[in-house]
Amino acid sequence: MTEGLTHDEWTAALRDGRLLGATCRDCGATVGAPTAACPHCGARSLELVDLPTRGAVYTETTIEVPPAGVEERGYQVAVVDLGDARVTGRLDDEAVAIGDDVVLAGFLEDDQGNPAPRFEAV
Repeated sequence: MTEGLTHDEWTAALRDGRLLGATCRDCGATVGAPTAACPHCGARSLELVDLPTRGAVYTETTIEVPPAGVEERGYQVAVVDLGDARVTGRLDDEAVAIGDDVVLAGFLEDDQGNPAPRFEAV
């Protein structure tokens, strides 16, 4: 049992080619992002789990107006449904649409060295 999924644990797993999540021991919900408590029931009794690296695009958008400090425009991001959890990441192939199958293809880093999952079409 753990008291949450830390950003450091999640980052280390991503750098190793894994997607780490946490499953609530109280309600059974699984999340795919760092969290100290279950977002569904508030419990702090979480178990770390490896998530699948293949899923389907749940929703996607193209970023034409990026956040401050980011020069790149026209990149695609998606929420990927991995079955028990959903993960947000970048898409490599601009032709990817909602419902398409994708697989984890590594990660990208921002200027501060924080990684983000990168997915590509299967």
